Amino acid sequence: MKKSARALAALLVAGLSLTAITACGSDASDSGSGSGSSADAAPGAQALDSATGVTKVEFWHSMTGKNAEVLNGLVSQFNAAHQGKIEVKAEFQGKYDELVTKYKAAVQQKGTPSIAQVYDIGTRFMIDSKQTVPAQAFADKDTYSLEDLDPNIRNYYSAGGKLVSMPFNSSMPLLYLNADAFKEAGLDPAQAPKDLNELGELAKKLTKKDADGKVVRAGFGAAIYGWFVEQLLAESGSMYCDNDNGRTSKAGKVSFDSDKGAEIVQWWADLVKGGYASNTGRNTDDAQAAFKAGTVAMHLESTGVLRGYKEAAKFEVGTAAFPKTAAGDQGGPVIGGASLWISGPGHSDAEKRAAWELEKFLTAPEQQAAWHTGTGYVPVNKKALDDPKDKEWVAKYPQFQAAIDQLKATKPTPATAGCLLGVMPQARKGVETAIEQTISGSKSAKQALADAAKEIQPAIESYNSSVG
Repeated sequence: MKKSARALAALLVAGLSLTAITACGSDASDSGSGSGSSADAAPGAQALDSATGVTKVEFWHSMTGKNAEVLNGLVSQFNAAHQGKIEVKAEFQGKYDELVTKYKAAVQQKGTPSIAQVYDIGTRFMIDSKQTVPAQAFADKDTYSLEDLDPNIRNYYSAGGKLVSMPFNSSMPLLYLNADAFKEAGLDPAQAPKDLNELGELAKKLTKKDADGKVVRAGFGAAIYGWFVEQLLAESGSMYCDNDNGRTSKAGKVSFDSDKGAEIVQWWADLVKGGYASNTGRNTDDAQAAFKAGTVAMHLESTGVLRGYKEAAKFEVGTAAFPKTAAGDQGGPVIGGASLWISGPGHSDAEKRAAWELEKFLTAPEQQAAWHTGTGYVPVNKKALDDPKDKEWVAKYPQFQAAIDQLKATKPTPATAGCLLGVMPQARKGVETAIEQTISGSKSAKQALADAAKEIQPAIESYNSSVG
């Protein structure tokens, strides 16, 4: 989801040809389901039952640190439960964009992994590669219910009404608060701003200057990250790209250069220019450091940093729902994170079936509760929240409740599903450039976004023509 997404832009429009990848997969037309040829349909349980020896499963992922530790623990549990039958080897392949680069090369070399963890904005690419067997195909084969999956998370990873991949690690955007700064300013941190207007007004009250007039604490601060604009557009119920965010048919152009998009970017720039918001640039680490250091009172980030903030900050960390653009907004946030894709061509039926068994295991309530409490990612299985250990963890970290409530309150729509676009990372970068240009005053928000939309158009057309 985060900054690692950006390097994929060039990958999707240059280098190894997606056309070549598609040719390696199948002659199936693009139905949006991500399926390959009929030979790559989901095998039934008998494929594994009749297999001899141990079926090996190569699992590529991008988890590091504590997340990797928890993931490896879950994989070990799975292997122990299937000893002598299935053996999963979890292999770190670098950041999200690096993994996709390797997957692309592996397709040409006919050496794809059995299963791969691919970030949210890689979804369009994975569908178009025609290298995978949709999770929906396995679910249909087994009459396996997908109803326990959170509807908003399922909404993101669906195309043509079918689940293309299995959700695994999902995150949500949140508004983080320095509760101590609120109290110092005579404000109630329990009364968090609900929309951009309220946030802007509070930012002015929370901004603190020293005797020389220098700002020592900005009221608001966030990395210049296109993901936040995507979130605010979704909150307003607006589309980021055409064709219902690329859900009814392949997106042919972006629509972030709308009046609403300009309103969002101008609001941000005005706060910075007025001295009420910090400008730490595009590096998320710098924006996070500013909040943890107490030099920013309100901050936009994902749920993934909550535990780290609580451990590092010397103040009380509060959380609230991501702001609406206006009080009447009927939309909601878009999930982030990654999902699991089972490779088809070049893999035996037993291997594909074993990968499906792993997906079911990792997304079951008990495992998702362990994943949630161990990493902070939102559980993709709703029943995980009923697990006693999960309830105990949420009680310990009540700040996480805001994410749970926000997810439950969001109605699945094309806007909240997010945009499926083959060059999404490049589109994000264009929005970030527009924010910088608006802050500097070199362009109006409307002009900057219009230019960004115009500049991304050839890349969209090139991508779409390469995949047919």
